[in-house]
Amino acid sequence: MKQTAQLTGKVVVDAMGSDNAPHPEIDGALAAARDLNVGVVLVGQSERVEPELRRCGWRRQGDRGIELVEAPEVIGMDEPVATSVRRKRKSSLRIGAKLVAEGRADGFVSAGNTGAAMATAKMVLGMLPGVDRPALAALIPTKSNKPVLLLDVGANADCKPQHMAQFAIMGDAYARTVLGVARPSVGLMSIGEEEAKGNELTKEAFPLLRELSSLNFVGNIEGRDVFTGAVDVIITDGFTGNVMLKLSEGLQDAFLSMIRRELSASATTKAGAMLARPAFQRLKKKLDYSEYGGAPLLGVQRIVVIGHGSSNARAIRNAVRIVKEFSERGAGAHIERGVAETHAREFELAQVGG
Repeated sequence: MKQTAQLTGKVVVDAMGSDNAPHPEIDGALAAARDLNVGVVLVGQSERVEPELRRCGWRRQGDRGIELVEAPEVIGMDEPVATSVRRKRKSSLRIGAKLVAEGRADGFVSAGNTGAAMATAKMVLGMLPGVDRPALAALIPTKSNKPVLLLDVGANADCKPQHMAQFAIMGDAYARTVLGVARPSVGLMSIGEEEAKGNELTKEAFPLLRELSSLNFVGNIEGRDVFTGAVDVIITDGFTGNVMLKLSEGLQDAFLSMIRRELSASATTKAGAMLARPAFQRLKKKLDYSEYGGAPLLGVQRIVVIGHGSSNARAIRNAVRIVKEFSERGAGAHIERGVAETHAREFELAQVGG
């Protein structure tokens, strides 16, 4: 399947993915269909999904922009990835991905088992030409007015330097097309700004990134730079990126809890809290993961967005929005062209070196 395939204006949502499925998926799908002018195909166990849909006023296929496709099997959060993906061919993940592969939808959203969702995407949708490994990307809120795109955040625990270069190309393309950044600045996560700092992976990846003329590569950045908004895209391996993501989520929760505790410590601070409540609500919204929808899996033939297991309706709605924007703005084609240019440059350098 090619990225140039005609868009359908539809997004598949795994109705059985989240911890509280199918309620967030149904509410999020209805909100997306209403707000985003997009059709949503819910895939899941009809005996669980259809009664809830009907309670929301849905009557038939296509009503309120929602279709329902039966998938009798579910892959649980704690199931082994390799065996469950192959054994459960009628799971909501497999059937949902197959609908996208057949061109019946533009992309896929799931808040289910992350490993199973990634494996299914690679198996059923396939990789973009030239991409060796897919990467999970996440938006991290910063003290500036723009979030930073961090990848990889968990798809690849072990990476090679060329994978890091491909992550940079994919992150740059996503920032340009979906986030609207004209010339994204790209930084490599390390333990010092100097090129010689870091482990073997970062030291070998640095010159590859520097040679990519299409990138605005600014060099190494450190952990303290993540929340400043100093760069638009941060590149790292999936192990480090996942630790950074989970640390960020935990830090946000702890920060908000500490603010609440301090604001309720005395009558004076409680009075101040009432006055500061609008600002506190704005801050809470900025740090809320549901505002970002989920993590797009970049490098597969069609866009897949993987959400938290605890995703609420707003997160599902925003994940559908990511798929819509990614597809309409041709982000996949940008990634494919960028990776092709990277391979051409690598060949050119090899010829010169030889």
